[in-house]
Amino acid sequence: MSDLLPTSEPVIRVTAMPKDANPYGDIFGGWLMSLMDSGAGLVAARHSRGRAVTVAMDGMQFHQPVSVGDEVSVYAELVKVGRTSMTIEVEAWRRHRHEEERVKVTQARFTFVAIDQYRKPRTISQV
Repeated sequence: MSDLLPTSEPVIRVTAMPKDANPYGDIFGGWLMSLMDSGAGLVAARHSRGRAVTVAMDGMQFHQPVSVGDEVSVYAELVKVGRTSMTIEVEAWRRHRHEEERVKVTQARFTFVAIDQYRKPRTISQV
């Protein structure tokens, strides 16, 4: 993923609310990471056709702040599939409530493992 706005649809879009922020109105980084993890999890579950869990997050970088009222869009792209694991690139973009310009605020790479009903790694079908 790059600094160009993704052409795909976001996997999650939400408005940042006061409960997600510190007393100064800046959104908590953990809230943003949770959205990104959820978005990556949707991609992983859909691709693996079942349960998948986060095993790693690498390269988290915060580029710009997010404020209360900003629209946050999370984009996720499956970039690698192994026997039981998937690597997903995730970006979060913000748009101020009354503006059209979108700005990338953070990015990270998530690794998920597909698991079975016993929480053991399972092979991802290549169909």
